Amino acid sequence: MHAADLFTLPRSLSLFAAHFPAEAAPWEWVRAIAPALEALPPPAAGAGASRLPPGVHVEGDVRLAPGVRLPAHATLIGPAWIGPGTEIRPGAFIRGHVITGAGCVLGNSCEFKNCLLLDGVQAPHFNYAGDSVLGNRAHLGAGVILSNLRLDRRPVFVRLPDGRSAATGLRKLGALVADDAEAGCNAVLQPGAILGRRALVMPLTAFAGCLPPDTIARNRATVSTLPRPRAAE
Repeated sequence: MHAADLFTLPRSLSLFAAHFPAEAAPWEWVRAIAPALEALPPPAAGAGASRLPPGVHVEGDVRLAPGVRLPAHATLIGPAWIGPGTEIRPGAFIRGHVITGAGCVLGNSCEFKNCLLLDGVQAPHFNYAGDSVLGNRAHLGAGVILSNLRLDRRPVFVRLPDGRSAATGLRKLGALVADDAEAGCNAVLQPGAILGRRALVMPLTAFAGCLPPDTIARNRATVSTLPRPRAAE
């Protein structure tokens, strides 16, 4: 499997193209995030400082492209590169080694750590994304968690489309969510989960493995109903 099977690196991130080759395994893009940020030229002195609202706390090298919308309060820890037109909403926590393309939404009370978000990613409400790649126009419903650590703390394997498993060598690996893929509210993507292009994980579903393109994963529980007794008077 190659990164090109899941993602198309957008023009807004062409500066990083050498670090995210299309022929690499997609999980290698996660490994490349830190080196890509470390290779950036030094920032101009005081760049962006005058644009920060008083309640936005910044540590380290945080690069804000033109048109980034900042909330009244958030925490941004570098190194990080936030692409043009991206909206950061109240309470967002960017916890280092985060790259976003253009027009993304990093939502209220969401946490992002060691992530690559391509253009138009929507993670608007109560999401956690760690050690993950989210493709162009990928969408996370409210409460979606991209789990990045196995309970036994062993290195993460991924399941390939042909059913074979591949060792990533990564102790922490979240999800690889392809272009136009989505996860519904309160879904959990287990470590190393792969969603193909336009794949969809339905709400409240815990998904592991590899979901093919244009495919829906769902887990429907049976709901029973019964009369509710009235309280004693």
